Amino acid sequence: MTDTPGIVITGGSGRMGQMLVKAVLASDKCHLAGVLERTGHGWIGQDIGTAMGGQPAGVTVTDDALEAFARAQAVIDFTAPAATVGFAALAAQARAVHVIGTTGLSDADIKAIDAAARHAVIVRAGNMSLGVNLLVKLTQTVAAALDPDFDIEIVEAHHNQKVDAPSGTALMLGEAAATGRGVTLADVCDAGRDGMTGARQRGDIGFSAIRGGDIVGEHDVIFAAAGERIVLRHLATDRAIFARGALKAALWGQDKAPGAYDMMDVLGL
Repeated sequence: MTDTPGIVITGGSGRMGQMLVKAVLASDKCHLAGVLERTGHGWIGQDIGTAMGGQPAGVTVTDDALEAFARAQAVIDFTAPAATVGFAALAAQARAVHVIGTTGLSDADIKAIDAAARHAVIVRAGNMSLGVNLLVKLTQTVAAALDPDFDIEIVEAHHNQKVDAPSGTALMLGEAAATGRGVTLADVCDAGRDGMTGARQRGDIGFSAIRGGDIVGEHDVIFAAAGERIVLRHLATDRAIFARGALKAALWGQDKAPGAYDMMDVLGL
């Protein structure tokens, strides 16, 4: 359906890339306008459907981002920080909605992305799922209600191929907890315990990362005080939840003014 918004998927050969391609192809609210891969990748020049082991989809994998974005109304991007920063500038040039699920972004990366958001809609989130964003909201609410006698620990688990830690979602949860307490996460973050670290500092927000097997994503926010604990938990068992959320964001952004948004905006939370 060419009268629907056209969406480009970056990193089409990856696990999330393939999931996103399937989500767009299955939707009647948009169509697949392009699929990107890095220069030299074996899928370049192939039909994406055939490359994924299925029926032809009528879209050829390319490494020409500018040409692909020029034909699209939205770009969904779960790649790597350096690639995402470059895509942000190109998507802004094309005035395409840029949905970013890439994690591991530095402050400089985010600054560059926010600059691109002056010219186009950018929706950036460490996690695109509805359940996780509800967890973020709950974390901020609980952190605001409890005093620093409750230690906050965030424990996350992911598959053994994930390259960044803490996860983007864990950092979202840490930011929410810090906001609830009225502090800056950078001032209270404790993410590197090893050896004789000494006693835990009151008011710190701790992080622990587990990597193993094919874990899609698990996040616990623990509020622990003397005699009691509150545990907020989200378990993801299917990456399709992230693809659905990203697609929702791409469609939501079609009539919005240029700016930097997140999934809280998309979901109205």
